[in-house]
Amino acid sequence: MYNFSYQKVSSIADAVEAMQKAEDGKFVAGGQTMLPTMKHRLASPSDIIDLGGIDELSGINVDGDTVTIGAMTNHAAVAASSDVQSAIPALAKLAGNIGDPAVRNRGTIGGSIANNDPAADYPAAVIALGATVNTNKRQIAGDEFFTGMFETALEEDEVITSVSFSKADAAAYMKFENPASRYAIVGVFVVKSGDGVKVGVTGATPCAHRGMRLEEALNGNFSADAVDGVEIPVEKMNADIHASAEYRAHLVKVMTKRAVEACS
Repeated sequence: MYNFSYQKVSSIADAVEAMQKAEDGKFVAGGQTMLPTMKHRLASPSDIIDLGGIDELSGINVDGDTVTIGAMTNHAAVAASSDVQSAIPALAKLAGNIGDPAVRNRGTIGGSIANNDPAADYPAAVIALGATVNTNKRQIAGDEFFTGMFETALEEDEVITSVSFSKADAAAYMKFENPASRYAIVGVFVVKSGDGVKVGVTGATPCAHRGMRLEEALNGNFSADAVDGVEIPVEKMNADIHASAEYRAHLVKVMTKRAVEACS
């Protein structure tokens, strides 16, 4: 690692102040991406501002049809929460299959979506469930939060405080995972509610996105067969040592079918 200044803050106000004073500061939540990146000398922030001491950023609350999860709540807590299991079981299942036990007990929902890894799981749920990302400054619609590879709508000194999800009539998440990391080679989150069908796709393209063509087909006929006629643009797919663009396009349809079947 390069030299850096470490600061553990106890309030959001202190975190913002520290960021504004830093030459090139970075917030760190669970540190599951930032620390390995720094160890490989792919990033050299002047200051690391640890949000782990801010108690108000942790916890899960259910109010009517809304489940609000604090940004510093780790994946294991989301997976084990009886409130999440009851309200949105697909979200609890998603959290329970992120990485391994060490990652699930350190990684946080806020850190995951702020980092916006192209193969992360939570972004698909944020999009499909129409979540709201709450920050110290504003509320950001899930559809508008992810803007590009490792990029979000967050401002430099903006801190995610919580994420609010709405209950759905039916929801399911299916992913074809890397067997070593459990990152999604392709993951698809399907939600059916009174407002229609929404589909969130991760792993397939440089940024998680809504599967608009899939939604159109499923709103007309909510069945796995409806997916057969959907054309997935191969030219927009990621391609790497794990899967070609063509294979990812195929997996988008396969995972969508499995999610639809799981919703039934």
